[in-house]
Amino acid sequence: VLPRTLHADVPSSHVDWTAGDVQVLMENTAWPETGRARRAGVSSFGISGTNAHVILEAGPVVEQPVESREAPWGVVPWPVSAKSVAALDAQIVRLRSVPDSGGRMDVGFSLATSRSVFGHRAVLLASDEGLVEVARGEAGEGPRLGVVFSGQGAQRLGMGRELYDRFPVFAEVLDSVLTQLDGPVREVMWGEDAEELSRTGYAQQALFAVEVALFRLVESLGIRPDFVAGHSIGEVAAAHAAGVLSLVDACALVGARARLMQALPVGGAMVAVQAGEDEVVPLVAGASGRVSVAAVNGPSSVVISGEEAAVLEIAAHFDAEERRTKRLAVS
Repeated sequence: VLPRTLHADVPSSHVDWTAGDVQVLMENTAWPETGRARRAGVSSFGISGTNAHVILEAGPVVEQPVESREAPWGVVPWPVSAKSVAALDAQIVRLRSVPDSGGRMDVGFSLATSRSVFGHRAVLLASDEGLVEVARGEAGEGPRLGVVFSGQGAQRLGMGRELYDRFPVFAEVLDSVLTQLDGPVREVMWGEDAEELSRTGYAQQALFAVEVALFRLVESLGIRPDFVAGHSIGEVAAAHAAGVLSLVDACALVGARARLMQALPVGGAMVAVQAGEDEVVPLVAGASGRVSVAAVNGPSSVVISGEEAAVLEIAAHFDAEERRTKRLAVS
């Protein structure tokens, strides 16, 4: 349809409308078939020099019979929502008047994807027998989301590389973080030496960079957590995600932390053991200061840290009792 020109009931007398093929349409007019694709120019000449013009072309005709879309769907759910019970009832009455020829699947799709969602809700089932209301209720507060950032030991060679190649948001954030960290973190993270990546100086920085990039990626997809938390280096990532630390400050903290911890004497080890703190403390005390309780993760999950031989001796004690132990991938 060619739309009529608004507010132009009388053509200008300063234009010779008999010359050329330009017309001012006083009424909506059927667009004649010419054997060519329909094209239209749309202009906007507004206040303060706003000039815009766009050319539109008709899309190709797609033949898709209604029967083929409806055939597999015997019963289709129709979700309905409103701001009040009365409005919900009114919507359901209107839906009951929709002719069956409108396509059950089309109506259900539109209700599910193109309508605002309000507190009062119902679900109708549309079938050959008509509409049946199967559920009704008032929505409460939705589930809340928490994001947890892991600590050292979760690193692996090549982490983030596929995401970097596929998602520009992830790549942009990862690049921004890595430029503010110390040393060739990217080269080590995407290299082939797992032992080098497990060195505290690289592992902590690499984990922080990937965790921040991951968070910004899911954030770009519309996910907004209500809470964030972290363990060890993950605490810094969580603090940045929550807005407590700027990226510059967080990177400075991560770099300093990694350098200081890497400067500790070599020959240390960390092991997670399946035991309570009360079981671990006496064994640690017997190690004469060579082992410490590094973390209490739960009632039966403790991490010990210290000189390698002493740590492994305590781990062997729990191995003998068929308890789970795991040496962490840290330097």
